[in-house]
Amino acid sequence: MVDLSQMAEPFKIKMVEPIKIRTRAEREKAIAEAGYNTFLLKSEDVWIDLLTDSGTAAMSDYQWAGMMLGDEAYAGSKNFYFLCDVVKDIMGYKYLVPTHQGRGAEHILSRYYIREGDHVPGNMYFTTTRLHQEMAGATFHDVIIDEAHNPSKEHPFKGNVDIAKLEKLVSEVGEDKIPYITVGAPVNMAGGQPVSMANMKEVAGFCRKRNIKVVLDAARVLENCYFIQQREDGYKDKNIKEICQELCSYTDACTMSAKKDAYVNIGGWLAMNDEDFFIEAKKQVVVYEGLHTYGGMAGRDMEAVARGFKEATENDEIVSWRVRQVEYLGNGLMQADIPIVRPVGGHAVFVDAKAFFPNLPQDQFPAQQLAAQIYIESGVRTMERGIVSAGRDPATGEHRIPKLELVRITIPRRVYTNSHMDVVVEGIKNLWKRRNDVKGLKMVFEPESLRFFQARFEQM
Repeated sequence: MVDLSQMAEPFKIKMVEPIKIRTRAEREKAIAEAGYNTFLLKSEDVWIDLLTDSGTAAMSDYQWAGMMLGDEAYAGSKNFYFLCDVVKDIMGYKYLVPTHQGRGAEHILSRYYIREGDHVPGNMYFTTTRLHQEMAGATFHDVIIDEAHNPSKEHPFKGNVDIAKLEKLVSEVGEDKIPYITVGAPVNMAGGQPVSMANMKEVAGFCRKRNIKVVLDAARVLENCYFIQQREDGYKDKNIKEICQELCSYTDACTMSAKKDAYVNIGGWLAMNDEDFFIEAKKQVVVYEGLHTYGGMAGRDMEAVARGFKEATENDEIVSWRVRQVEYLGNGLMQADIPIVRPVGGHAVFVDAKAFFPNLPQDQFPAQQLAAQIYIESGVRTMERGIVSAGRDPATGEHRIPKLELVRITIPRRVYTNSHMDVVVEGIKNLWKRRNDVKGLKMVFEPESLRFFQARFEQM
């Protein structure tokens, strides 16, 4: 018998925003004016916006009601204390410092722990995380398992840390040169791939023997907990909140972009167990973000963050549907033989641009071109996650050449229906038929850092 509860969204729609598709000629003009960079498109020129899930969620009635309870006092807002209570209850950390979003937390973390010449391992890089580490004087090292670099490889936890790689790094540079390891759970750049609980426990055991801190990138931690619940022995009967509590217990601190799993449009936090770190972080947040009881957020925003995170951890259906919708899109593309990262991750479907355009070398930016062509074909905005995102090696000035050259099709939470996902599949299927006619791009403008946001390209 079909489980009817698995077939439809676990919410009702109370408000809608009209969207309009531009003609193909208008889309060709718009993407050319944007330098073939989807980040530079105007929102009004986009039909279905799958650029990111960061800050693009639709909030619940419970969250909107909370917005009316914003305590906008400069110091000691009651919404801040509610947020602290919620995070402590769900994640278990003793202390919390609010930030305007996740990169604010990354900045403070890097400034506190890193000294010139340090080395920071992680299970694959993330753009802003690595940049903050490098700006503080550290060198990043990828210690993710090899399976993560193979798009077609089926593995339930491709985000896992390779303990042998971590041990090799420690033996080469010394444990005193490694202040912490960053564990993304799940791993964005690998295709939204999760980390297993067993691996987190192993990482914690290894690091604590060597006085290396374990820092969790918790932006999509609830999605990772869902995968543990579904795929790892011993967790089928545990709820997402219980799994999150255990996962965080193997870490010393976390950076959080609340714009993802807290279902809000802005906000974040830095949480930790170390009191000395907390005291210093409160000093730093005043300099860079705002007072230590608001950190760049309005009181109403902190209330919405707390309520969104609380809701998502107390009702497994919220996260379950979110991941299943991503899976729905992934299955549609796989049925059409479109090459994607497998298994499908938690927040996005990642198309393998190397396999889509095998005739284009990486220095002709195949993922950047694929994102541009998807927009031209269907009015759907996606984003590049390949050589452009990887940037340049600061020592040599040469392009970093990542093994993965991907286009990320990211689904905002509670914003689009599966009918929109069907449109995405049809558009990419149409592009697949003319893939051999597509040429590469050349970069004509390149910022010094985080170039994928503002770089401009021309057709070759």
